[in-house]
Amino acid sequence: MFDTNVYVSALFGGTPEDIYRAALRGRFTLVVSPAILAELAGVLREKLGLSEADIVAYVRQIGRRASAVKPRSVLGVLTDEPDNRVLECAVEGRADLIVSGDRHLIGLGEFQGIPVVRPVDFLRTLGPEWPS
Repeated sequence: MFDTNVYVSALFGGTPEDIYRAALRGRFTLVVSPAILAELAGVLREKLGLSEADIVAYVRQIGRRASAVKPRSVLGVLTDEPDNRVLECAVEGRADLIVSGDRHLIGLGEFQGIPVVRPVDFLRTLGPEWPS
């Protein structure tokens, strides 16, 4: 699963875009929650100033490709509440990995047996054919 910063960074190219495109091509399954999609929409609106149409299109694209979960637990592991929403989604969705550029999440190393990796490290796991 990706945290919000990976989705935002994917809009600007580089490794995040490469791994997002791999997800769109079905190389792996994304896991999202309503809280993550809401945070993403807020960031795109408030920090990047994207139009509502562009925000809706991007969030829908993610929603069509991802497995959506509604976490039943509320965690308070990290001080940044959106990071806790990522952990909740990963646990509920039984994610194999959390892909993040967030230093707080990366600092965990893993959570409940789910490794937290940087986008560049995840790209390496996809093999030499990615990006393509």
